Amino acid sequence: MRLPVLPPVSPMLAKSVTTIPPGASYEPKWDGFRSIVFRDGDEVEFGSRNERPMTRYFPELVEAVKAQLPERCVIDGEIVVATKARLEFETLQLRLHPAASRVTLLSEQTPASFIAFDLLALGDEDYTGRPFTERRAALETALAGVTAPLHLTPVTTDLAVAQRWFTEFEGAGLDGVIAKPLDGVYEPDKRVMFKIKHERTADCVVAGYRVHKSGPDVVGSLLLGLYTDGGVLNSIGVIGSFPMTRRRELFEELQPLVTTFEEHPWNWAAHEAGERTPRKSEQSRWSVGKDLSFVPLRPERVVEVRYSQMEGDRIRHTAQFIRWRPDRTPESCTYSQLERPLKFQLSDIVPGLGEPADG
Repeated sequence: MRLPVLPPVSPMLAKSVTTIPPGASYEPKWDGFRSIVFRDGDEVEFGSRNERPMTRYFPELVEAVKAQLPERCVIDGEIVVATKARLEFETLQLRLHPAASRVTLLSEQTPASFIAFDLLALGDEDYTGRPFTERRAALETALAGVTAPLHLTPVTTDLAVAQRWFTEFEGAGLDGVIAKPLDGVYEPDKRVMFKIKHERTADCVVAGYRVHKSGPDVVGSLLLGLYTDGGVLNSIGVIGSFPMTRRRELFEELQPLVTTFEEHPWNWAAHEAGERTPRKSEQSRWSVGKDLSFVPLRPERVVEVRYSQMEGDRIRHTAQFIRWRPDRTPESCTYSQLERPLKFQLSDIVPGLGEPADG
């Protein structure tokens, strides 16, 4: 490639804040794979946040880039999989498959979209040193004619509109708002933007743990559950961030609750019947070969956790520990306590997103 900005490039990052700051450019925070696309004629590369190429997993986007983007450009954005109703992150994760035949099939069955939101280079011009207002104006001009599966994210400088987006867009699977300084330059791998994400709490049952990679007597993560209206304990996510000293303490504290799978709600017979339970030898999509088996605990302890959003009946990201709740009974930890966001159509945010591309 002969571009003024060459791969690999670490994307510019955002720091978390609790409120939307005034005097910035605001845009939806997309929930997908962050990616910088590099195009030099027929050469196209999709880089990831960790600077590893993802090009082979999204052949439909490569073809769209060749057909629609400027001949030579570098654009920052997000790869998503969308339905008419919402973003589907779990489906997007499945796109990272090692087999070429499977990649081709998935590109047809669950096609991805690319949401563009920043410009790093166009032709021979390096835009990274220019203020965001200039980069955005140039990006709008460069992408004026694009159609699905390529899209340009909406932006606003109106704080009231950004606050409305924060509330409404969650119902379509977006997880907050990004605020960018109007005069800020593009700084790779620097947290110079701001992200405002949804934050909620829930009381959950601790139903098991996974051991830490450092040894069998150290807790790696706690498995969380919630009861359905029918009294079934569903696996909804994990807590995974503890200091090492606390991990060892947790191991000792939880030993009296260790039980057998036959006496546990997440037994293998129930799993075969289709209930939401962790698999005995489930493999992580992100770490091939990583054993995610767990130690079952009698579901007697309740913990309050902080989380950002749900995806289906599971917590989308790893939850954060707040405190133990000895005053709560496990049976009282149900889905009814969870706040459900308003429903919102993706096509109302970006026209054409989540709808089949022409042809």
